[in-house]
Amino acid sequence: MTPIYAIGDIHGQNALLHHALSLIAADGGAEARIVFLGDYTDRGPDSRGVIETLIAGRDAGRDWVFLRGNHDRMFCNFVRYGVEHDARVSSGISWLNRRLGGEVTLASYGLKGVMHFRQDARSALEYMDYFEGNAGWIDTNALQQLALRAVPQAHLDFLEALPLWHQTNDLLFVHAGLRPGIPLEDQVEDDLIWIRDPFLKSNADFGRLVVHGHTALDHPRHHGNRVNLDGGAGYGNPLIPAVFEGRDCWLLTENGRVPLVA
Repeated sequence: MTPIYAIGDIHGQNALLHHALSLIAADGGAEARIVFLGDYTDRGPDSRGVIETLIAGRDAGRDWVFLRGNHDRMFCNFVRYGVEHDARVSSGISWLNRRLGGEVTLASYGLKGVMHFRQDARSALEYMDYFEGNAGWIDTNALQQLALRAVPQAHLDFLEALPLWHQTNDLLFVHAGLRPGIPLEDQVEDDLIWIRDPFLKSNADFGRLVVHGHTALDHPRHHGNRVNLDGGAGYGNPLIPAVFEGRDCWLLTENGRVPLVA
């Protein structure tokens, strides 16, 4: 049985990504098939480097599959259109807020400075008031124009073209999860890249073992009907890759495979 590898949320941690790739190469060789579960940007220090690593692997002909994450969409929406918010962020904070990670993502493209925010009294949404950087104090429109020039078109094209899921005979890979009771072909993007409850509370048999990220844990975990590979790399935890043979799962470490069971 040919193994298939998976890497959860990377969140701008390019050094951790290279370490995870080295663990996969040691286990399965340079030609190993890898599914990346999305959220390549935000929070970590080198979102630009992560995207460059992924594009380089694709262009070298690696057997790599890339899925779209919610942070990847937020990044593109700001750079393309200056949109600071996603309706699924219940706190109302701006993508540019360090808690979501946009500030450090733009810094990886050379736009370094301090974000100053204001609260809109009517909508309760947080907006950037001004950005204090090398160009002085600028507003959101000016920052978005700088970002549009700083972020390579190839990076935006790469992220915007990514699929939302990938499946094999035994496994279904998706960034966040599925809405229970809805056929795969009828699932909507907002759920596939954002859902937590009711997916996380579901004991449903989804037909295949669902492999996902999005909801950060301290360590990857097997829940029986799903495996969550977001081990919190965006918050400084290790980025731990997994390998699957059928529905059987192992985590990869410096000392080889470690079984991950429910």
